[in-house]
Amino acid sequence: PNTAEWVTERLAGHLAAMLPADGTGPAIRLRSVTATFGASYIASEAAFAIAAHAALTAYADAAAQGPVDAVLIGCFGDPGLHALREIAPVPVLGLAEASIDEAGRCGRFAIVTGGRAWQPMLTRIVGLFGHAHRLAGITVIDRSGGELAADPAGARRLLTAACRDAALPGVDCIVLGGAAFAGYGDLIAPDVPVPVIDSVSAAARALRARF
Repeated sequence: PNTAEWVTERLAGHLAAMLPADGTGPAIRLRSVTATFGASYIASEAAFAIAAHAALTAYADAAAQGPVDAVLIGCFGDPGLHALREIAPVPVLGLAEASIDEAGRCGRFAIVTGGRAWQPMLTRIVGLFGHAHRLAGITVIDRSGGELAADPAGARRLLTAACRDAALPGVDCIVLGGAAFAGYGDLIAPDVPVPVIDSVSAAARALRARF
């Protein structure tokens, strides 16, 4: 739902590495699509609303090229999720819903993501998914996905510190949310005292469970 091709590439690469392609399950082939309009990084209510429209358009364009068996919205926040479910004849999944549902089964959870505007937006989204009573807190970092991508070692240190800070008493797991953060949750998990759920990895598990 955003226009940053590098985010699409990172997301698709991490998903492809996690999806069956070696005979351990049905092969899942990815067709990645980047929004043709909207923000390169969704960081406001207005950008989120535009991203929902962009996701609908992206799905229509992709479906016109041939049938698909499922749709995954590649944005932590899942813009357009319910609208896509209304029009698509196949399962529609989102990074936020997949990871928040997984975290809810773990117990009380905190979320670590990027962008100050996401704090109230995610509070609302978690409530819509029925997990408000399990949300222990939301930690946001100020650096953009592009800045973090330019400094992978620094990004790992920053995200590790943020997740460790979020792992307060009573927190059973951490959701690291964001398509741009694909793979970081799995990297930093050994250095965090509670399980870390990478939102893209959670989406891959949810996708595998559909087939």
